Parts: sequence; C-alpha cells; structure tokens
Amino acid sequence: MNLRQLEAFRAVILGQTVTRAAEMLHISQPAATRLIASLEEDIGFSLFDRVKGRLQPTAEAMTLYQEVQRSLLGVERIARTAQDIRTLKRGSLHIACAPAMGLSFVPRAIAAFMAEHDQVQISLVVHSSREVVDLVVGQRCDLGLIVLPNTYPSPRAEKLLATRMLCALPAGHRLQDQATIRPEDLQGEPFISYPQAIASRQHIDAIFAAHGVDRELRLETQLSLPMCAFVEQGLGVALVDAISAVEYRGQGIVFRAFEPAIEMDFSMLLPIQGPVSRLQASFLEHMQRFIEAQVPAAYRF
Repeated sequence: MNLRQLEAFRAVILGQTVTRAAEMLHISQPAATRLIASLEEDIGFSLFDRVKGRLQPTAEAMTLYQEVQRSLLGVERIARTAQDIRTLKRGSLHIACAPAMGLSFVPRAIAAFMAEHDQVQISLVVHSSREVVDLVVGQRCDLGLIVLPNTYPSPRAEKLLATRMLCALPAGHRLQDQATIRPEDLQGEPFISYPQAIASRQHIDAIFAAHGVDRELRLETQLSLPMCAFVEQGLGVALVDAISAVEYRGQGIVFRAFEPAIEMDFSMLLPIQGPVSRLQASFLEHMQRFIEAQVPAAYRF
C-alpha cells in the first residue's frame, strides 16, 4: 500500500463515487479507479460493491476506513507541522542574555517576535556575558546575547549594536544643558560606579585617572538600571549603557554624550556547531530590525 492509494480510498468513501473522489484529489477518474483497483489487489479483498451506479463500501472497507482515517489525519498533522516550521510559526528557542539587555529590552523584542510567530516557544535566562558564552559553547542554549564581545571571544558572533556609554544626570543638574560631558566636568561629583570586578569599572576609572579627576565614590551596583534609579533619586551621576537609557521610562534623568567615548558592543552568539536554523536566523534578523527601530542614532557609533 502507498499513501496515494489510501487517499483515493478515503475520497471514495467520502464522495461515494469515483468521479467525486477524483475531483477531491485533483486527478482523472481513470487514475482514481486504478488506485482503488491496485489497493484491492495489494490487500487481497474487495472494498466496494456497485449498487445502482454508486460504490457501496463493504463491511471490511469500513473497518479499514477507520484505521486509514486515523493514519491520514496523522499525516495531515505532520504536513501542517512542516508548514508551520517552514513559515516559522512553530519551534522553540532557548536564549541566554546579559542583564544589560535581558531585564527589559530583550523581553520587549521577544514579545514583538511572538506576536508574529504565535506558536513559537521561547525560554529566556539572564546571566553574565561570560556565563552566556559558556552556555553557547556548551550547546546548552540556542542563542546568546552579550556585551563587550571582544572580552568574551566566541567563534560565531553577529554584532547587533555598537554604542557609547552615556552620562546619566539627575534632572535639573548643573550640567544638563551641556551636549557633551567630559571627565573634568565631574570633578568632585558623587559618582555611582560598577563594582571593581566589572571590566567597565576599570576602563572608566582609568579615564578619570588619566584626566586627574577625583569623584566622590559612595555607591556601587553591577547593573545600569539600578544606577538610573539612584541617579533619579539625586544620589549622584553615572555612566550607563545606551540600552538602559532606551529602557528608562522616568522623567528624572537626562542622558548626555560622554567624551572620551567608551564603546559598548552588543552581539548575538550563534551555535558553534552545525547550521543556524531558520528560526534562529529569523530571530537574529528580528533583533537587528528591533534595535534599528528602538535605539536612537545619537546613541550609536
């Protein structure tokens, strides 16, 4: 038996004539007749009696039909699943993301993606960039989003965004009318820093030291969004990544360019082995478009 024979058998049961069955299958009537005849030959018994010009299924045919119907419905489900996969409506993605993007920006991007792919399942976990690299290299996630890719080398990375750190000032601050903030402008200012273990802290400290500028260092936190909360409360100024500036929704902070520029790159890590799936490639393209729409040109390099 083959699938086309079974489709013809079901069509005759449903249409009650070979003519209707042929129309349902978009084939000629002789072709439908040959399919039924070959099926009967293969299984070794007759399936239909001809009664007043119509084909009357035998009792054996109806018993067989129940199983054929279940089988063909399964084939149709497989075909629909294949169609969904082809059109990127179905599948799953396990995404690991650095906090700078993973706390707010990427969830918004994922929501927009799922609105267009309503059967896709996505799992998002937030880790440090170094841990994200480990997950990708260990093949424990499908995609990774990291900051400062040059610090965390990976064999397959697509740069999504090259940005500059911005100076976050409390609204009404004496420097808010300046378009660009420089180290000497922040002499003696309360300054909210990253912890010493974070590479950005070392880079920032080196810049202020090179300009001979002393800051009042009283607050530390490893994430830019809490920094923004501290700035909004008037507890100091900070240098934050552009994504956090995009995600800030309050009115208590102004963001200004900082010179010398401190570059922060955001990249997507792809699987290190095997081809990139259609769904992974689609999400990469979606992130590129989403970033283009969400991040102002003034924040980019």
